[in-house]
Formats: sequence, C-alpha cells, structure tokens
Amino acid sequence: MRTLDHAGKTAIIILTYNNLQYNKDCLASIRKYTAKDTYEIIVVDNNSTDGTREWLQEQPDIRVKQNDSNVGFPKGCNMGIALASAGSDILLLNNDTVVTANWLENLRTCLYSDEKIGAAGAVSNHNENLQGVDFSYADLAEMQRLAEKNNVSDCEKWEEKIFLIGFCILIRRDVLDQIGPLAEEYSPGYVEDNDFSLRILSAGYKLMLCHDCFIHHYLGSEFRRDLTKFYPVLSKNREIFFRRWGFQTYCFDEVDYASLRIFSEPEREKRIKVLEIGCGLGLDLLKIKYACPNALLYGVEPDRSKASIAGRVAQVTSDPIEAFPYSFSETDFDYILVGNDLEKSEAPERFLSEIRKLLKEGGTVIAKFQNVMHYSVIRDLLQGNWQYAGNGLLSRSNRSFYTLNDIQKLFDRCGYRNPYVFHWFSMPSEEEKRWIEKVCDIADEKKSYLYCTYLYSVKYQK
Repeated sequence: MRTLDHAGKTAIIILTYNNLQYNKDCLASIRKYTAKDTYEIIVVDNNSTDGTREWLQEQPDIRVKQNDSNVGFPKGCNMGIALASAGSDILLLNNDTVVTANWLENLRTCLYSDEKIGAAGAVSNHNENLQGVDFSYADLAEMQRLAEKNNVSDCEKWEEKIFLIGFCILIRRDVLDQIGPLAEEYSPGYVEDNDFSLRILSAGYKLMLCHDCFIHHYLGSEFRRDLTKFYPVLSKNREIFFRRWGFQTYCFDEVDYASLRIFSEPEREKRIKVLEIGCGLGLDLLKIKYACPNALLYGVEPDRSKASIAGRVAQVTSDPIEAFPYSFSETDFDYILVGNDLEKSEAPERFLSEIRKLLKEGGTVIAKFQNVMHYSVIRDLLQGNWQYAGNGLLSRSNRSFYTLNDIQKLFDRCGYRNPYVFHWFSMPSEEEKRWIEKVCDIADEKKSYLYCTYLYSVKYQK
C-alpha cells in the first residue's frame, strides 16, 4: 500500500459547461489554497457557449479537453480520469465550488490513514446527505475565515458513510482501477455518485466524510435549473439504480432522527453494543459509530438488498423483524433501536418481551410512535373522517395506533422501567388553539400539549 508520503500528485478533475464566473472562482481558489506541486488540474468542457472555452485555453497551468457536445457528467469525468497522470489519485470537483485552506491536505490525510478507506469527501454549506455544516456566512471572505478555523485535521471528525456526494470526492487510484470509472448509463448525470459509492463499498472499502474539510458549493448546475429536463432524467436514473441494487435511492435519506435525538451518548471511547431492528442501509448505526467509535454494531433488515449494504458496516442478519430468536447469538445489548416497528407489529407485547431478552440489565430500548391523539386526527374523526395515508399519523402499514397512555401501559406490562419521553410538536394556528382548548374542557384535562404532539420518541430500561 502507498503511504501519504509516496502518494504522488492528485489529479483534480473538473467538468465545465458555461458558468464562466464559477469556473474562474473555482480555479482561483485551487491555486490559492492548494500546495504547489501536489496536484494537476484537468478540465473537461462540455461545449460551453459563454466564453468558458476560450478562457480555459488561456490558462497555462491546466490540461483541457474540449468536447464538441455536452456528453454529461459521468462520461465527462471519465474523459478527465483518462487524461490523469499514471498512478495519481483522482479528485472529482464540481466547477461551482470554492475550495479553502487545507482542503486537499486534509482529504489526503484521511484517505491514507487506513488502507481500507477507498474515498473521502468534503462537507459544504448544503446539507444533502447530511454533508452540511452548522455555521453560515455573509460572503466568501467570511466563509474563508470560518473554513480556516474548521479545517484543522482531526481524525475524530472523520465520519464513515454509505454514500458520498460527488461534488468533491477524493478516490484512491488503486481503488478506482479495481472498480472502474463512473457508470455512463447515468448520463447526463445524477445518481451516478450513489452507484459509485456502493461499488466502492462492495469492493470492501470504506467511505469517509471529512468534517475537517469544508468547501463552499454554489449548487449552480446549469442542467439542474431546467426542471423539465432534470426530473425525467432523475426518474430514469433512479430506475437504473433500482435495477442494479434492488432498492430506491430515497433509502439513502432514511435516517431516524427521532430515535437518534434521544440516544444517550456514553463516553466517546466506551465500547457499547447496539442493535437496530429494521436497520435499512445502516445509516443510523453509522451515526452512532461517529459518536462512539468503539461501538459494536448489529442490525436486522429483512430486505436482503439493503441488508447486503448494511452488512458492510455492521453485523446484519436478514431475518424477518419478528422472527425470534434472530439468527445471531448475541445478547447483552446496551441499546436496541426499534423505530416504529411496534406500530407495525402483529403482537407488540411479545415483540417487546423478546427484545427485553436481548438487552443487558440496565440496557435501553428506543422506539417512536405517531400520536393518534393529535388534534388533526380528533378533528377529522369528529367530522366523520378517518382517512388512512401512505405514512404519517394514520399510516396504512400500522397495525396499532397509540396515545401516550397506551405507550406507557405497553412498556409497563412488559417489565420496562425509567421512561423518558420526547414530544415532537406541530404548532397549531390560533383557531386550532381555541379548538384544542375546547377539547381540553370536554376531557376535563388541561394538557393541550398532548394534542399538539404528533410523534413520541421514547426510551425505557430493562
């Protein structure tokens, strides 16, 4: 394995199609904030018409490939990769970005910290795929000051991911040689980075998000502005992805914020055992691992396509959710996350009792429940309506519906203790507030918050 000291140059591949000012800003920032002799810039222009082609020809320190037509993002990137110097790592960078102090150095430090890391990505001012930051700025000058403070190399800021957005991603050359270039079936673009990420994972490598590498992203794609073209292409590419991988791309967004919100993080270095039932692609488990790097991760995911991906980051079985006992022999879990599976369960008391057997003494189960007592449900019911929906308060997939009292009784019957309840509120209008007050008068109970809560996140101990 090559070390960072012997990694050679990084080939920065940039695709351009119009947006001349973005192109100028991007290249100027690379020159200013990247150490000399550590990189080469290769620009592939997709037949720009705004002066970009002519301007690129005037730049003495870049290699340019001029296309006579717009070949799209995946094919254009592959053209750039083909022009890169032999053995150089590849960095795919959108032309509507502005890089910052230590950006490439920090990505390279992460990439070469572990031979099993195949690619590293940056964070930005947009939170797609949870790759955003918690600070904002008024202009690029302030952005650069904040970025300099943020971009201090720190391995505790490296987060393992299932997927990295392709706006800024550094790929090790030997990994790229092994898995091949971007899939051109996704041209003119979108979803190819999801596919590329999974191919890296499937080859046995990790994807790391570097929170110590922030860059600015305008998110100004020319193609994305024309929605009449964008959505048909996105639909086509999602279908290609589904045929390849067996699940939809929206699964990359299925993070259970409601459960993670009440996860009690132990000391960072403590070794804990965590089981998630219905773990999907393993997104929640990786969030827990970022907070607790020594956590031992386990999952149950009946969808075999998802389980095969989650199995790259955790020990996962594809047993049915309620097929107790599970095929793994592990017990004594510190935490078990069950999401909303109790609402879908055929036998919720048996489900909770079986889960209890897997917890260590003092271990915690975390669940979430839609509140059937929400004012919108009661109001509709009083008007003669009980309308099921695809998801939400009256999801068709639910076998049971719960109020807070129902939740507490369920856990009490199964022998759990030390309840903690987090209320997720929706703010009613003034008219709705008056209506809720009337309901409280009828119920003779001044607890309006019970009618404003649409979701409960709860945790109980064994």
